Amino acid sequence: MSKTRKDLRGRTLHKGEMQRSSDKRYAYSYKDPLGRRKYIYANDLVTLREKEKQLFKDQLDGLDIYVAGKATVNFVFDRYMSIKTNLRETTRSNYLYMYDRFIRNTFGKKKIAEIKYSDVYQFYQYLIEKEDIQINTLETIHTLLHPTFQLAVRDEIIRKNPSDGIMAEIKKKSAKQTGVRHALTIDQERAFMSYIADHPTYYHWWPMFAILFGTGCRIGEALGLRWQDLDFEKGIISINHSVVYYPVGESRTSVLHVSEVKTEQGVRTIPMLDSVRDAFEMIDEEQKETGRNETVLDGMMGFVFKNRFGNIPNPQSVNRAIKRIISEYNAIEEVDAKKEKRQPLILPNFSAHHLRHTFATRLCENESNLKVIQSVMGHKDIQTTMNIYAEATEDKKRESFERLAAKMDVF
Repeated sequence: MSKTRKDLRGRTLHKGEMQRSSDKRYAYSYKDPLGRRKYIYANDLVTLREKEKQLFKDQLDGLDIYVAGKATVNFVFDRYMSIKTNLRETTRSNYLYMYDRFIRNTFGKKKIAEIKYSDVYQFYQYLIEKEDIQINTLETIHTLLHPTFQLAVRDEIIRKNPSDGIMAEIKKKSAKQTGVRHALTIDQERAFMSYIADHPTYYHWWPMFAILFGTGCRIGEALGLRWQDLDFEKGIISINHSVVYYPVGESRTSVLHVSEVKTEQGVRTIPMLDSVRDAFEMIDEEQKETGRNETVLDGMMGFVFKNRFGNIPNPQSVNRAIKRIISEYNAIEEVDAKKEKRQPLILPNFSAHHLRHTFATRLCENESNLKVIQSVMGHKDIQTTMNIYAEATEDKKRESFERLAAKMDVF
């Protein structure tokens, strides 16, 4: 049985209450709707309990703070997040990270009832011009602020949502464009893989990159592959979950977790190319000597990939490896090209997701059925597939007209 806590005068303290020995002040500890530890303080116990009552009242009915004109954007956002109970943990963590990084300590401190359209517009312009963020990052920020304001509208605290229509205006006037991922060319793809295959340090990365280039998996889907997801007899790969690496808790320490795939369409099977089969067999042969990945993650085990510590690699380590490989390859290629008096084949900066985009481009160059491409890639929106297809077929269109021009050269 736990011992009853008392103050220095012998009075019994309620759960969460304490008296600090350093300055004799009273404190009450509680967790907000997002699970973060908070404190309220008072010089005496009576005042503290009055503050506790007010806190309970505010927690039950935040409208009191709204009506008093004291609610900040931060207050409403936290309230909005507390009722979004259907969010996946990865999504919630990403939302909180973006909000804390770009909004909480600046724009988030403004009183929501005083914010006008021009205030939001100026804030967005500040992020673009001073923080140098891309439009797609701003769109993510907008997906946090717009529903926050909308909640205040529905609670009848503000009459209109001051962020309505702002993104369309920003896109119209901003010189920045949504970042476009470009696929590697076939020559760049070959140069990257050849350099890895012959490198004494990076050769062990070859199977993973061969699988990424040859399946179009998202990096989390690839890292989450288990041996039981591979059917060598039928030649198919089953994509049914993903491994994600995201910050949790007050410390925001990042950890690996198993997650559902990004969309319902993400649950799919991918035909296994011969090069991909070879890559899996290479991993299998190596692990017969070094041992399997014994990691148990959220009840799952038997993961294909493992790092030098025997654990599942995280996406950041893969991207760091890509960056190192590109840097070293380009430095050597520059020197070799000068010696051989030719133009160097320079690799652009890219991430693991560009390998997925590169696979999609190769697929689009050889397949015209958009539904097949959408199914293999696991795209929720056919428009995403169509955009990649349009970019991939642009070069093919030029090639077709070059052949046509040769045949029509009769004038």
